[in-house]
Amino acid sequence: MRIAIAADHNGVALKSRLTAWLTAHGHTVDDRGDHSGAQVVDYPPLCVDVCGQVIEGPADRGIVLGGSGLGETIACNKIRGVRAGLCHDLWSTRISRGNNDSNVLVLAAKVLAPETADEIVAAWLETPFKGGVHQRRIDQIAALEQGPRA
Repeated sequence: MRIAIAADHNGVALKSRLTAWLTAHGHTVDDRGDHSGAQVVDYPPLCVDVCGQVIEGPADRGIVLGGSGLGETIACNKIRGVRAGLCHDLWSTRISRGNNDSNVLVLAAKVLAPETADEIVAAWLETPFKGGVHQRRIDQIAALEQGPRA
């Protein structure tokens, strides 16, 4: 699978670990930054970049890391066609993919142990979308993106 990944200054170390993990498991990883963690980095441009890779097709899915992941989730979900899920555990990860067909995973680098992040990424990549009633809801979400509130 082709995965675009990015992190602000808080997530650089965990991003490096996950990039190595993903590559070792046969995925193609496009590291979109930040690379040093030496200075404060604004996350909205990173979110736009990763989500653009997913929506426009070079990447099958995206992963964004931040301190809490909350701002990143908000920013990612402003982009039409993105369904970003902030996941802290395996249960929310499986719901994010199985029910919500998330195409961007957001991780909180200040919250997650590295081993937990590995497990979350593995579950997120392996969990299929269930379809059925969940597809109807995904269609309703897509309709929300098309215009003003009713």
